[in-house]
Amino acid sequence: MSTSSGHDSAATADDIRLTDPAVLADPFTAFNRLRETAPVARSSNVDGTLLWVATRHDDVRTVLDDPRRFANDPLSVPGNDTDKRAELLVGLGLPEDYVGYVADTVLDTDPPDHTRLRKLVSRAFTVRRVNGMRPRVERITADLLDALPDHAGDDGTVDLIEHFAYPLPITVICEMVGVDERDRPLWRRWSDDLVQLESAERMRDALVEMVDHIRGMIAQRRAEPGSDLIDALIAVREEDGDRLTEQELVTMVLTLVIAGHETTANLIGNGTAALLTHPDQLARLRGDPELAPRAVHELMRWCGPVQSTRIRWATEDTDLGGQHIAQGEPVMAMPVGANRDPRRFDDPDRLDITRTYPTRGEQHTGFGHGMHYCLGAALARQEGEVAFTRLFERYPDLTLAAAEDELEWIPRPGLRRLVRLPLRLGGA
Repeated sequence: MSTSSGHDSAATADDIRLTDPAVLADPFTAFNRLRETAPVARSSNVDGTLLWVATRHDDVRTVLDDPRRFANDPLSVPGNDTDKRAELLVGLGLPEDYVGYVADTVLDTDPPDHTRLRKLVSRAFTVRRVNGMRPRVERITADLLDALPDHAGDDGTVDLIEHFAYPLPITVICEMVGVDERDRPLWRRWSDDLVQLESAERMRDALVEMVDHIRGMIAQRRAEPGSDLIDALIAVREEDGDRLTEQELVTMVLTLVIAGHETTANLIGNGTAALLTHPDQLARLRGDPELAPRAVHELMRWCGPVQSTRIRWATEDTDLGGQHIAQGEPVMAMPVGANRDPRRFDDPDRLDITRTYPTRGEQHTGFGHGMHYCLGAALARQEGEVAFTRLFERYPDLTLAAAEDELEWIPRPGLRRLVRLPLRLGGA
């Protein structure tokens, strides 16, 4: 792996390729090695273009928390008049007239637009409001767990992803936002199609159908107002039209629904697999359910689904981790490397749900860091806590129905996600 600095000397993809089958199969080993040999290295992105990847904990936090040097919007780079993020997405097959709905989200903006957009929805995710949702989360969880035996196949196994990990968070976020129950299966399909990379047609169709569906929801709410988050966002626009454009309104709904269930669903799936393959940790959680909050943080660190962040662009010539990065070059922060950095975590490859830290605050970067820290992190943590404790209480004899090395992971760069998680419920 090259550790040389400078644009020309580093302009190869020899360091790591995000779509390399070996990297997709075992990203932890790949990025652990990269972090220790070339912590800021050249990589090829999914479209073949080159970018820098940062893998050490401190460097990842710097990229995520220094918008002066690393901009979310490529147009923030002095002298750049090209939206490189939109170009990348169009190159992957998304229609140019729809690409803004996924390229210009609250996740992709810099202040002051980011500040304005985030403020509009932050009130929906206050600690008080999230805590007030817990009884509903508990009820949804109980209903899904009660129904699991009904989904057992002829071999007696149940797919936890299909029948619990996804239905729980998508039900919660759809109820918050105001998506009708009959439409929720559509969102599952659209989300799957939008994040896969095998078919440009599926990606394109999913985006077009989602955007058109949201437009229809907004029109319906204007005719028949309600009291959910869509109505609140419409009211903001109607009262002060220059604060939230029509595209921003559609984009916000799309972002909230997808971001509001994808990460949590895969945390539940990945975390359940991790606990079942680490019986000592599962025994600790069963013996002391009060460990659930720490368990969620540790699972998010150790096997969290978010392995890479959205691309940033260097706004000036700068140094990062001893590497020179030229103005305008793309940089991607890699939580998959940061969250197992021995400079921050003792024995980082060991799963330990009792792990403690000498300083307060969230140490891992699974929910991001800085101004783009996950808006719904408190809700995701709550759903994870409820899911893990209630799942193993309801089914104390739960076991994997496949060997650990037989579990199939979706080959999607930057996302750790099981295709399915076959379980046997036991005698409960």
